[in-house]
Amino acid sequence: MKVVLLAGGKGTRISEESVYRPKPMVEIGGKPILWHIMKEYSHYGYKDFIICAGYKQEYIKQWFNDYFIQSSDVTFDYTGGSLVTNILEPPCEKWKVTVVDTGLETMTGGRVKRIQKYVGDEDFMLTYGDGVCDVDISKLVEFHKEHGRIATLTAVLQGQDKGVLDIDENNSVKSFREKRVSDGTPINAGYMVFKPEVFDLIEGDDTILEREPLEKLAERGELMSYTHNGYWQCMDSIREKVMLEKLVLSGQAPWVKW
Repeated sequence: MKVVLLAGGKGTRISEESVYRPKPMVEIGGKPILWHIMKEYSHYGYKDFIICAGYKQEYIKQWFNDYFIQSSDVTFDYTGGSLVTNILEPPCEKWKVTVVDTGLETMTGGRVKRIQKYVGDEDFMLTYGDGVCDVDISKLVEFHKEHGRIATLTAVLQGQDKGVLDIDENNSVKSFREKRVSDGTPINAGYMVFKPEVFDLIEGDDTILEREPLEKLAERGELMSYTHNGYWQCMDSIREKVMLEKLVLSGQAPWVKW
């Protein structure tokens, strides 16, 4: 199952960092938060990634192009009159990473629609490139397969300004609406799983995934929630970046299971 990562926004709320690089490439503990998210999925055996890039997409491509050699021990041998590069100890990540330029102004649904051809006719996972979580992804996928509906999202019980859910006693999402500042919990934390039928609900670049597609799925009874009672945190500000970095550097980051 492929993992799709939304990494194309401008990150205006953390402009101190995003003026130089895409928000998902802002580093915590010396690695981009996007890398941390990918390590989460990789820990559970999911290593085929599709990154929906946009704003400063060339930065993401260059980072992954350089990552292999920069994280390995390397011998540069000029003794024969030309350069021979030997990778002595390659990094442990055996990942396949597809970076797709999904446009500068494309909305979240439009970005997902643009990578349809790379997903193919199979279920896929999707999350945002700016939030970490210690959810058990194996159990999330198992839950999705068991209920058999089109979509599953991970719900966390926190008082944040994210997409708001109405969940019944059977974990079925009865309604979905975009965030309001005054809203409480539960909220949509990302870490979603979709059947390919979701692509039929996305009209084009202007479609916001969290509005029409998810709202329609909820109305049809095709949107389920996997409740997560553990850690989740997005990185919307420098304060949150510093907080996440302190957790990593202290060895107390809940999402670091690898």
